[in-house]
Amino acid sequence: MRRARQLGFSLLELVVAMTILAVLGTIGVVQFRKHSSQARSVKAHDQVETVSKALDQYYLKHGFYPDLPSFEAMVDANSPLVKQDFMPANSSAKDPWGQSFEGTSTKGTYLLKCLGDPGNPEEYPAFQMAPGRLPENVNAATPAAGAPK
Repeated sequence: MRRARQLGFSLLELVVAMTILAVLGTIGVVQFRKHSSQARSVKAHDQVETVSKALDQYYLKHGFYPDLPSFEAMVDANSPLVKQDFMPANSSAKDPWGQSFEGTSTKGTYLLKCLGDPGNPEEYPAFQMAPGRLPENVNAATPAAGAPK
């Protein structure tokens, strides 16, 4: 007597396939989150560096920095940095994590700060920039892993 041919997949085959898909999905999500956090950190450094370069260009042209009380005043459409085309008009005053950048500028100097990733401050800590200095971490002596040097 001939046995009828089995159609479809067995339960064991389906469980194995679903387990493989779950493992691959988990790895993908973890890598996506890691690279997403790293991209936010790079974007924050770029935003602060853009304002820093604009302030330096202003200084080179005028011999002093503009008196600006906050980071928001630096990126505002009425800012002398924007009006004199040292930086784009659509710059954000908030970092990629939704926190406000901090900054002040006086005739002799400026200080720009980013509070870093509130969800992962060990890997992407707060940093600051000032004239003639590279970005430096506020709470650490060495740069964080993944932070631009």
